[in-house]
Amino acid sequence: MIISKKRLAHIVFESNDKASKTFDLALLVLIFASVIVAILDSVLELHLKYGEVFFILELAFTFLFTLEYILRVWLTSRTLKYVTSFYGIVDLLAILPVYLSFFIANTQLLSVIRALRLLRVIRILKLGRYLSEADFLRESLKASAAKIQIFLFSVLMIVLIMGTLMFVIEGPESGFTSIPVGMYWAIVTLTTVGFGDITPITPVGQLLASLIMLMGYAIIAVPTGIVSSEMARRRKTEDFHDHKSCTFCGFDRLDPNDNYCRKCGEKAG
Repeated sequence: MIISKKRLAHIVFESNDKASKTFDLALLVLIFASVIVAILDSVLELHLKYGEVFFILELAFTFLFTLEYILRVWLTSRTLKYVTSFYGIVDLLAILPVYLSFFIANTQLLSVIRALRLLRVIRILKLGRYLSEADFLRESLKASAAKIQIFLFSVLMIVLIMGTLMFVIEGPESGFTSIPVGMYWAIVTLTTVGFGDITPITPVGQLLASLIMLMGYAIIAVPTGIVSSEMARRRKTEDFHDHKSCTFCGFDRLDPNDNYCRKCGEKAG
């Protein structure tokens, strides 16, 4: 039985009938299996024992994903839009590492980027309504961008000053060989990471380090508070509006009387 191009495009790009869902689920299984193979291949013991098997499997996965990518490019009516879209770029990056491995060693392990393709499960399982929550978070971060930029600039000034002071106070004898090294230490200390590769040994330096450590706890809370307050404000504003979400794309600005999504055109749920 010959399948028309229109029907084939529906199977590949949609997920509202048995054939298209079967295609997408089979694709997800292949993606998941290829990621597992890449992970196992990074284990030295397994690579030495099953390296050839992993390589053959990786070639097989790449061949299938290459055919799928070519198929998508051929079937879509908007080739450029697909190729430059998020999924189009991810689909391309999913097959490039193996081809690059013929020229650059171990780049095939970068094929774990295929895990991003598992996001297609959102479309397959009709979880688009939950994308509205992701959009809510994105919009909150976007609205907080100016405040966060000012905060980061302030942190940079603190790091510069503290790093310079530690370079002057401690000097090369304690490992503070330059201002950049002092800034690196200030960042590590301010974020409460504390690698311990460079430590102050003078009383003044230790006092300054203690102040930076205490300052770090306060600084960590600032961006969280900025975003949280913006989220609370936006949530309070949205509570006054009665909207519903599209179950396909997650667009959450549909009026109660809308029968179809104004963003993707699907029937509103």
